[in-house]
Amino acid sequence: MSVGTIVTIVLLMTVLILGLVMIRTIFRGSIENIEGIDQAVKSEISKLFSEDTSRQVVVYPTSRYVVIKKGQDNLGFGFSIRNVGEEEDSFTYEISAVDTSCNIDLSAADGLITLGKSRTSPGIRLPPGTFMDNPIFVRFSIPESAPPCKIRYALEISHTGGGGGIYTNIDVDLEIKSE
Repeated sequence: MSVGTIVTIVLLMTVLILGLVMIRTIFRGSIENIEGIDQAVKSEISKLFSEDTSRQVVVYPTSRYVVIKKGQDNLGFGFSIRNVGEEEDSFTYEISAVDTSCNIDLSAADGLITLGKSRTSPGIRLPPGTFMDNPIFVRFSIPESAPPCKIRYALEISHTGGGGGIYTNIDVDLEIKSE
């Protein structure tokens, strides 16, 4: 082997190692950022519950308005439930599209929810006066083919104790942007 070939091999191995280190650092940073966002959401929800002890549900972002660009996945909103009753209770929820500003039908709008659309069984059990330690994240997947649109989703929370029935309703708006 010539000296030029050996130098080339050494340089290529160095670039390969540096590339692998850079990729590992990027992915580690992404995971830490996601965990940081989750922790920020949890602390914000705790703060909002502590400000108003009669509040049954907290949605984050507090504006209840989510903007997602076409082609993006795994973005959405989080919410947490508080049991304001005097007994332990079990809660269920369902999210469904109720209104749109474009020609997308409600069932197609419901199909944009990839995770967190409902929980019926088992219910979310909460002792009296407590709220969920870990909020529920509702994630959307917006395809490139989706039209720019605003969609209103209804979050309906029900409980089995205290006679059952509807516990509370909250609307969350999603705006789909082109760019």
